[in-house]
Amino acid sequence: MTSIEGKTAVVTGAGNGIGRAIAFSLAGAGAQVVVSDVLADDGERTATEIADSSGRATFVQADVSDAAQAENLVATAVDRYAGLDILVNNAGVGGRQLRLHEVEPEDFDRVVDVNLRGTFLCSKYAIPHFLAQHDGRIVNTASTYGLVGAPKAPAYCASKGAIVNLTRQLAVDYGPDGIRVNAVCPGYIDTGLGRRGPTLTPEQFAEASAVRERAAARQPLGRQAQPAEVGEVVLFLASDAASFMTGSIVTVDGGCVTTFNYGDASN
Repeated sequence: MTSIEGKTAVVTGAGNGIGRAIAFSLAGAGAQVVVSDVLADDGERTATEIADSSGRATFVQADVSDAAQAENLVATAVDRYAGLDILVNNAGVGGRQLRLHEVEPEDFDRVVDVNLRGTFLCSKYAIPHFLAQHDGRIVNTASTYGLVGAPKAPAYCASKGAIVNLTRQLAVDYGPDGIRVNAVCPGYIDTGLGRRGPTLTPEQFAEASAVRERAAARQPLGRQAQPAEVGEVVLFLASDAASFMTGSIVTVDGGCVTTFNYGDASN
């Protein structure tokens, strides 16, 4: 069963896109969800809409790359709901589309700080609570770009690849303590180009969207996924239905990495 009634979950990067869908999926299955995002308006909107749909949610603003804010996020969840059962490390940024020699060091660092360091920090502060109860579930959002090379995404590929293997490593260290750690690797997901979308002109948005749609059309299932399709997989991994899964890297990609076919997504 994928019910997680009464469990407390923290979902980072839950203001938009995949993270928002994950928060709704967990809340819909009975969890009380601590919605976290660096963008207060978006995070508060997610929490409010979950509550308006008869779910239980609260918002905590946090930049997960900052140790103090990550620690406070976990502590707030524990204090507000008297415990913590599920951590979904979803917060991430993509970086500019450049080849490595064109990337500025500070831009590379920012992608790694949010994607990888954020996963490390939130896990670091959540795991002691999981150890105390000999139970806990961590689901990390990696990417198909963490499994194969992809055009003009050196920082993103590096950070997501690191998350894939950190997931396996944590599963090894903490499996004996009743803590399960898995990851999802989304492929082409229809998120309106995420946080990059609103920064583009209408012409740029239309062009970038068309590139993604053409690339997704060349994958085995021939389309982009909806964020909720990722949310349901995360719910499964966080539930007792996945009780014998740890260290698993689950692709939610319409068959993308089976083809090594990115179409013209590098344009």
